[in-house]
Amino acid sequence: MTVSARKRSAGATAPSVRKSGKRGEMPLTISRPELIINGSDRDFRELVHNLFGFFALHERLRSGHGKYIGLGGVEYTVLISIGHLARDGDVNVKTVADHLHLSGAFITATTNRLLKMGYIHKTVDTADRRRVTLTVSSKGRAALESLAPVQSRLNDIEFAALSRQEFLMLNDLLKRMIADSHRAVALQDYYLAGGEEA
Repeated sequence: MTVSARKRSAGATAPSVRKSGKRGEMPLTISRPELIINGSDRDFRELVHNLFGFFALHERLRSGHGKYIGLGGVEYTVLISIGHLARDGDVNVKTVADHLHLSGAFITATTNRLLKMGYIHKTVDTADRRRVTLTVSSKGRAALESLAPVQSRLNDIEFAALSRQEFLMLNDLLKRMIADSHRAVALQDYYLAGGEEA
């Protein structure tokens, strides 16, 4: 995205935030009134840090899933994503990259490692050699099947707090928050590239 495009999509100027007042008081890190409770961003900071804590713990579990079948955490995630995405049609690098919100180059490197280890197959379209389809190999499927009982038990425990309604609501919220996060990243890139601030 160009600087001018980032400027248009992100709103152009950085919002002003409250300056530190009393000694030791931190400036507000949010300006939306919906997220400020009693004039403070304490609850917002708690939310952000709770998200960080949850995803740090989830990363440990993901790495453990991978270790269980001889893979790194991200390799396991790409492998299982290929398997699940294949239910909806052909899977390629872009399909996986979009699904996991990662770069195509990163997914290409990861799938090359999975291919070398025999966990996936890559099939090149004879009519269009740029088109490559990814599928889980019999070795990869056997690995995921061996992991499934352990994985199911751990997932049941990790997400035990959620009712069905809360699960559906959380999934919807995360989709919307990811879209907003892409916009925030574009604005941050604009500022880091020397864009003007308020």
